[in-house]
Amino acid sequence: MGAGAAGASEQSLPVRRRFEVFEMHMVIYALVEESTHDDALATGKSVFDRLVGADPHAGAVFDYYVTFDEEDTSVAGKARWGELPTGAPIDSDDGQDLLERGWEATKEEFERNLDRVREALDELSDEEIMRDEDLARHAFHQVGAYDGPTIFLYNEYANGIRHREQLDRVLEESEELWIVPADVHF
Repeated sequence: MGAGAAGASEQSLPVRRRFEVFEMHMVIYALVEESTHDDALATGKSVFDRLVGADPHAGAVFDYYVTFDEEDTSVAGKARWGELPTGAPIDSDDGQDLLERGWEATKEEFERNLDRVREALDELSDEEIMRDEDLARHAFHQVGAYDGPTIFLYNEYANGIRHREQLDRVLEESEELWIVPADVHF
Protein backbone atom coordinates (compact mmCIF):
# COMPACT_ATOMS: atom_id res chain seq x y z
CA MET A 1 0.00 0.00 0.00
CA GLY A 2 1.39 3.38 -0.90
CA ALA A 3 0.21 6.92 -1.04
CA GLY A 4 0.24 6.91 -4.82
CA ALA A 5 3.01 9.46 -5.23
CA ALA A 6 4.59 8.64 -8.58
CA GLY A 7 8.34 8.61 -8.26
CA ALA A 8 8.36 9.55 -4.57
CA SER A 9 10.69 7.73 -2.28
CA GLU A 10 8.12 6.13 0.00
CA GLN A 11 10.77 4.54 2.18
CA SER A 12 12.04 7.93 3.36
CA LEU A 13 8.64 9.31 4.34
CA PRO A 14 7.34 8.91 7.89
CA VAL A 15 4.38 6.53 8.21
CA ARG A 16 1.96 9.37 9.03
CA ARG A 17 2.77 11.15 5.81
CA ARG A 18 3.10 8.05 3.65
CA PHE A 19 -0.17 6.43 4.73
CA GLU A 20 -2.38 9.03 6.36
CA VAL A 21 -1.84 12.51 4.90
CA PHE A 22 -0.95 13.25 1.30
CA GLU A 23 -1.48 16.51 -0.59
CA MET A 24 -4.47 17.79 1.44
CA HIS A 25 -5.96 14.30 1.62
CA MET A 26 -6.03 12.07 4.66
CA VAL A 27 -7.64 8.82 5.71
CA ILE A 28 -10.05 9.14 8.63
CA TYR A 29 -12.03 6.42 10.37
CA ALA A 30 -15.56 6.21 11.77
CA LEU A 31 -16.21 3.83 14.66
CA VAL A 32 -19.82 2.73 14.40
CA GLU A 33 -21.96 0.19 16.20
CA GLU A 34 -23.79 -1.98 13.67
CA SER A 35 -24.50 -5.65 13.11
CA THR A 36 -23.59 -6.00 9.41
CA HIS A 37 -20.98 -4.70 7.00
CA ASP A 38 -23.58 -2.90 4.85
CA ASP A 39 -25.13 -1.18 7.88
CA ALA A 40 -21.68 -0.20 9.15
CA LEU A 41 -20.75 1.29 5.77
CA ALA A 42 -24.05 3.22 5.61
CA THR A 43 -23.59 4.57 9.14
CA GLY A 44 -19.97 5.42 8.38
CA LYS A 45 -21.10 7.39 5.34
CA SER A 46 -23.58 9.32 7.51
CA VAL A 47 -20.69 10.23 9.83
CA PHE A 48 -18.65 11.43 6.88
CA ASP A 49 -21.69 13.31 5.50
CA ARG A 50 -21.81 15.29 8.75
CA LEU A 51 -18.09 16.03 8.57
CA VAL A 52 -18.40 17.50 5.06
CA GLY A 53 -21.50 19.51 5.94
CA ALA A 54 -23.99 17.43 3.93
CA ASP A 55 -26.14 17.19 7.06
CA PRO A 56 -27.98 20.54 7.37
CA HIS A 57 -27.28 20.64 11.11
CA ALA A 58 -23.53 20.12 10.81
CA GLY A 59 -20.73 22.41 9.77
CA ALA A 60 -18.20 21.29 7.19
CA VAL A 61 -14.90 20.13 8.63
CA PHE A 62 -13.64 18.56 5.40
CA ASP A 63 -14.37 19.43 1.75
CA TYR A 64 -15.45 15.97 0.56
CA TYR A 65 -14.93 12.28 1.22
CA VAL A 66 -14.59 9.07 -0.75
CA THR A 67 -15.11 5.67 0.86
CA PHE A 68 -13.19 2.62 -0.28
CA ASP A 69 -16.18 1.00 -1.97
CA GLU A 70 -16.26 3.73 -4.64
CA GLU A 71 -14.81 2.78 -8.02
CA ASP A 72 -15.57 5.90 -10.08
CA THR A 73 -12.80 8.21 -8.92
CA SER A 74 -9.24 8.46 -10.17
CA VAL A 75 -7.96 10.89 -7.52
CA ALA A 76 -9.22 9.67 -4.15
CA GLY A 77 -9.97 6.54 -2.16
CA LYS A 78 -8.42 3.43 -3.71
CA ALA A 79 -6.85 5.49 -6.50
CA ARG A 80 -4.83 7.45 -3.92
CA TRP A 81 -4.28 5.00 -1.08
CA GLY A 82 -4.62 1.53 -2.61
CA GLU A 83 -6.88 -1.18 -1.28
CA LEU A 84 -8.30 -0.71 2.20
CA PRO A 85 -11.23 -2.57 3.68
CA THR A 86 -14.52 -0.74 3.14
CA GLY A 87 -15.30 -1.53 6.75
CA ALA A 88 -14.19 -4.12 9.28
CA PRO A 89 -15.31 -5.41 12.66
CA ILE A 90 -13.06 -3.77 15.23
CA ASP A 91 -12.04 -7.14 16.68
CA SER A 92 -10.83 -8.47 13.30
CA ASP A 93 -7.22 -8.21 12.08
CA ASP A 94 -8.25 -5.59 9.49
CA GLY A 95 -10.21 -3.69 12.12
CA GLN A 96 -7.28 -3.68 14.53
CA ASP A 97 -4.93 -2.52 11.76
CA LEU A 98 -7.22 0.38 10.79
CA LEU A 99 -7.74 1.34 14.44
CA GLU A 100 -4.00 1.35 15.10
CA ARG A 101 -3.36 3.48 12.01
CA GLY A 102 -6.01 6.00 13.04
CA TRP A 103 -4.92 6.22 16.65
CA GLU A 104 -1.19 6.45 15.84
CA ALA A 105 -1.83 9.21 13.30
CA THR A 106 -3.91 11.15 15.87
CA LYS A 107 -1.15 10.83 18.49
CA GLU A 108 1.58 11.84 16.05
CA GLU A 109 -0.30 14.94 14.90
CA PHE A 110 -1.04 15.95 18.49
CA GLU A 111 2.61 15.49 19.51
CA ARG A 112 3.87 17.36 16.43
CA ASN A 113 1.63 20.33 17.16
CA LEU A 114 2.37 20.24 20.89
CA ASP A 115 6.10 20.42 20.08
CA ARG A 116 5.38 23.46 17.89
CA VAL A 117 3.48 25.09 20.78
CA ARG A 118 6.31 24.43 23.23
CA GLU A 119 8.82 25.83 20.76
CA ALA A 120 6.72 28.96 20.23
CA LEU A 121 6.41 29.53 23.99
CA ASP A 122 10.17 29.11 24.43
CA GLU A 123 11.29 31.20 21.46
CA LEU A 124 8.67 33.83 20.66
CA SER A 125 7.47 36.90 22.50
CA ASP A 126 3.81 37.35 23.37
CA GLU A 127 3.51 39.86 20.53
CA GLU A 128 5.05 37.45 18.03
CA ILE A 129 2.65 34.72 19.12
CA MET A 130 -0.25 37.14 18.87
CA ARG A 131 0.80 37.97 15.28
CA ASP A 132 0.95 34.22 14.57
CA GLU A 133 4.66 34.32 13.81
CA ASP A 134 5.79 30.91 12.50
CA LEU A 135 2.11 29.87 12.61
CA ALA A 136 2.31 29.64 16.40
CA ARG A 137 -1.37 30.37 16.98
CA HIS A 138 -2.29 27.84 14.34
CA ALA A 139 -0.37 25.20 16.32
CA PHE A 140 -2.24 26.23 19.50
CA HIS A 141 -5.51 25.82 17.63
CA GLN A 142 -4.53 22.41 16.27
CA VAL A 143 -3.60 21.12 19.74
CA GLY A 144 -7.10 22.04 20.93
CA ALA A 145 -8.97 20.85 17.84
CA TYR A 146 -12.00 18.62 18.26
CA ASP A 147 -12.13 17.62 14.59
CA GLY A 148 -10.43 18.28 11.28
CA PRO A 149 -6.98 17.49 9.90
CA THR A 150 -5.42 16.53 13.24
CA ILE A 151 -8.14 14.07 14.28
CA PHE A 152 -8.28 10.71 12.49
CA LEU A 153 -10.90 8.77 14.51
CA TYR A 154 -14.59 9.72 14.90
CA ASN A 155 -17.48 8.12 16.75
CA GLU A 156 -20.85 7.48 15.12
CA TYR A 157 -21.99 11.00 16.04
CA ALA A 158 -19.08 12.56 14.07
CA ASN A 159 -17.31 13.59 17.29
CA GLY A 160 -13.54 13.43 17.10
CA ILE A 161 -11.82 10.96 19.40
CA ARG A 162 -9.07 13.06 20.97
CA HIS A 163 -7.56 11.01 23.80
CA ARG A 164 -6.99 7.39 24.73
CA GLU A 165 -9.58 7.25 27.52
CA GLN A 166 -12.23 8.46 25.07
CA LEU A 167 -11.19 5.77 22.57
CA ASP A 168 -11.19 3.09 25.27
CA ARG A 169 -14.70 4.14 26.33
CA VAL A 170 -15.98 3.76 22.75
CA LEU A 171 -14.29 0.36 22.45
CA GLU A 172 -15.64 -0.89 25.78
CA GLU A 173 -19.21 0.37 25.43
CA SER A 174 -19.90 -1.13 22.02
CA GLU A 175 -20.93 -4.71 21.39
CA GLU A 176 -20.67 -4.81 17.59
CA LEU A 177 -18.21 -2.09 16.68
CA TRP A 178 -17.03 -1.56 13.10
CA ILE A 179 -14.41 0.79 11.69
CA VAL A 180 -15.03 2.45 8.32
CA PRO A 181 -12.25 4.39 6.53
CA ALA A 182 -12.67 7.30 4.14
CA ASP A 183 -10.31 9.51 2.16
CA VAL A 184 -11.12 13.14 2.94
CA HIS A 185 -9.92 16.35 1.37
CA PHE A 186 -9.32 19.39 3.57
